Amino acid sequence: MWFRFAGALAAAALLPAAPPKFEAHVIATDLKGGYQVVPFDVNRDGKPDLIALASGLTDLLWFENPSWKRHVLASGLSRMINVAACPGVDAMVVAHAFENQPKNSIGIVSVIQPGADRMQPWKVKEIDRLTTSHRIRCADPDKSGNTVFVNAPLAGAAATAPDYRDHVPLVYYHPGEWKRNTIGSENEGVMHGIYIFPWAGPKSGDHILTASFSGIHDYGLDKKGRWTRTEISRGDPSIWPKSGASDIAVGHLKERRFLASIEPWHGNQLAIYTEKRGKWIRNVIDDSLVDGHTVVTADLDADGRQEVIAGFRGLGRSVHIYHSPDPKGRRWYRTPLDAGGIAAAACAAVDLNADGRVDIACIGSATTNLKWYENRGKQ
Repeated sequence: MWFRFAGALAAAALLPAAPPKFEAHVIATDLKGGYQVVPFDVNRDGKPDLIALASGLTDLLWFENPSWKRHVLASGLSRMINVAACPGVDAMVVAHAFENQPKNSIGIVSVIQPGADRMQPWKVKEIDRLTTSHRIRCADPDKSGNTVFVNAPLAGAAATAPDYRDHVPLVYYHPGEWKRNTIGSENEGVMHGIYIFPWAGPKSGDHILTASFSGIHDYGLDKKGRWTRTEISRGDPSIWPKSGASDIAVGHLKERRFLASIEPWHGNQLAIYTEKRGKWIRNVIDDSLVDGHTVVTADLDADGRQEVIAGFRGLGRSVHIYHSPDPKGRRWYRTPLDAGGIAAAACAAVDLNADGRVDIACIGSATTNLKWYENRGKQ
């Protein structure tokens, strides 16, 4: 079933085709506090495995493609919140010892590295402690081919609920050195989401898009190698602390770029931003999410137009797909991917079975499950 959002069509004959059909497969049902799923070829057999991070477990798990056999990637990691695995780097970085309240959150950052047998648990080494370390991502900011690990804490060390009034640091680490380098600390309140993307164009290095109470901002290196911060949008215009954005992703409708954002923090709105005369226009296409927590873009039907996948953890516990037939991204339609079956904390889009179609994997928090949704194509 599809639902129409943000605009009207003149006649039923003009209704757009729905996204592909998906078949759900359950991988695990006991992931207490399921929080993040990361596609990565752990055993180097050419198939993307799924790393499953659950905050209620002390083992970081991975599931081997295609049997989905469970393995332990690393042990002894309490209150895990995020992990990053970067192609070409034989190490991962995980943030753990996390709490929402900065005064209680140690924010340990550890590197995990394989031994001679990659199938056995990897070794853990602490490299940093930064209060509320929360989002870990891979980036190549200077387009040198040298990957760094970005660490975006949730809030500043002095922040307290509900306003979280403090500046939030944004830092990175060079593999091997593992020393903290500062990008900036201009964002305020809760900085919940980041997205790595060559925002300045395909010839530029990676930029870091941040979603916080301050809004949506772009961090990138200038020609002199200095970090600069540019406002894209203030996000939800409500009064602080209901302002700003929570999670973001960049998508394309053929040549036209758009932003998808969940707003405000853990919010109910899915907003699409499109550019007009240098300004980013906000269009809320759905306001029915409950504790929205993940947004992903992917071309699910290989037509050059990316869809938006958004999931929420609260009442209703669902994941939806949004697609637009409008080249300017003004009209969007919603199709349920999983209605009520997963309290989606995170989703990822990747071809898991090498059939040339993009599949979807999601992990559930209260539902403690990990599923992958096989793209069956148009049916």
